[in-house]
Order: sequence, then structure tokens, then C-alpha cells
Amino acid sequence: MSAQTLTPARRLRRLGTEVLAVGAALVVFVVPFVFIVLTAFKDEFEASDLTFSLPTTWPVLDNLREVFAARDGMLLVAFKNSTILTVSSVAILVVLCSMVAFVLQRRPGRVSDVVGALILSGLIIPPAIVPTIWVLQKLHLFKTIPGLVLVEVAFSMSFTILLYRAFIAAIPRELDEAAVIDGCSSLTLFFRVIFPLLRPVTITSILTNSVFIFNDFVNPLYFTPGDENATVQLTLYNFLSQFSTQYNLLFMNILVITIPPLLVFVLFNGKIVSGMTSGAVKG
Repeated sequence: MSAQTLTPARRLRRLGTEVLAVGAALVVFVVPFVFIVLTAFKDEFEASDLTFSLPTTWPVLDNLREVFAARDGMLLVAFKNSTILTVSSVAILVVLCSMVAFVLQRRPGRVSDVVGALILSGLIIPPAIVPTIWVLQKLHLFKTIPGLVLVEVAFSMSFTILLYRAFIAAIPRELDEAAVIDGCSSLTLFFRVIFPLLRPVTITSILTNSVFIFNDFVNPLYFTPGDENATVQLTLYNFLSQFSTQYNLLFMNILVITIPPLLVFVLFNGKIVSGMTSGAVKG
């Protein structure tokens, strides 16, 4: 039914629903972010009250300098570690998961069904922390960034494979046959024919996994203890203590580490939605 044929009552009902949705979004997302910004811009005394009010003084640069200077510049080290972790993990996920999804989609059978069930179980079964630590210790990768990369890849594989598999299902098999007739090997077929067609879902995979891994708190906490391996989320501990918490610096730290993923989401939100939607429709 078009908007022109709606009765006044239905138009009013639709407008009310839209207003409620916008209001709920403001309460859930905008209000907490504004509270973070206001607290980050206050001095230590005012921030300790945790009230939703404008600061009387604006020591923004002082708070920012203290955040980056804390623990001998730990935040800069954390940004470096998080960047290495995110780029490495996402690169492996894109290449590995797209290849696995292509094989599973193009070669159906009992083995593919078993592997598909295992992939689905990866979305349902919660990760086992203690056995994972034991495996990393045996591989001499515990408390290392490469070990954490493997953990992030393992925990994100199921979602990424399913995302690629749904998209690959819409690519005609005739392309594969034509490439094979032209003399393409399996790797050449995938990387020169199939993979370029996966650009929309690849962008979606890169963006979603980058935001998730960059914002991950639990895995770095368990698998890479130590200041030298800290990621940006673990720097929140810098300003927390049992007796006194520097809320102005804590919220400034939260604001600083929130900006990169927030910018990614705002700038590329359309691409994330289009990639997810096209994959769902094509699947």
C-alpha cells in the first residue's frame, strides 16, 4: 500500500511508530555516548559525581595527554597491538573462509554436510577458555599476538564462512566450467574468477570482523596477559582501582578507543547492510 492511499489514522499510527523508534534509538545509543563525552571533558572532581551535566571547566587536552601518557604510553602500544591483531586476523579470515565456503558450496556431499554441521556448531557452542589456553601453551603461542590472532580467526570463522557461502550460492556454476575449459587450475579459478565477484560480501566481512576484533575485550584478557601485549580495550584498567577511579580519564580512554570503530561504522554502514542483504537474497 502506497503512502498516498493511507488513511489519516494509519498515517498518524505510522508517524507515532517512527517517533517511538527514533526515541528508543536516542535513549539506547545517543544518550550514553553523550554521557561519555561529557564525563571525559570534566576534571577528576566533577567526573567523580557521574552526573549528566555540562562541565564547569573543560580540561580536554589535559585529560587527553594524561590518557596517552599513562603507564609509559601504554595506549600507543595497545593501538599498535590492536592494529596488528585486527589486520592479520581479518586478512586470514577473508582468504581462508572464502576458500572454504567455495569448496563447501561447489562440492556437496557427506563430507561437506559434516563440515557444515561443525561450522554451525561453532556459532552455538561457547568457546572453551581453559582448553584453548592449554593448546596455545603446547604450541608456545600463549601470551603472544600470533596466538591471539589464531584465537580470533577460530572464533570468527563460522560466521564468515556462512556469509561467504550464502553469496557464492548465487554465482553460476557455468563460470567454473568455462574457466576449467580454458585451462584454469583450482587456485586460478578461485582467485581470478570467483574471488573478484565476492567484493560486496568481502567488504562486509572486513568491516564487521574488524569492528568485532578491534573491540574484543575477553580474548585479549584471557590469552595475552601482560602490558606488552595489551590491546586498546585492556587499557581501561589503567584508570580503575579498588579505592579510587579516575572517571574523567576512564571515559576519555573509552572515547578515544571508540572513535575508530565508530567512524568505520558511520562511513561504511551502507556497504555493510548491502553486503549482508545481497548475501541473504542470493543465498
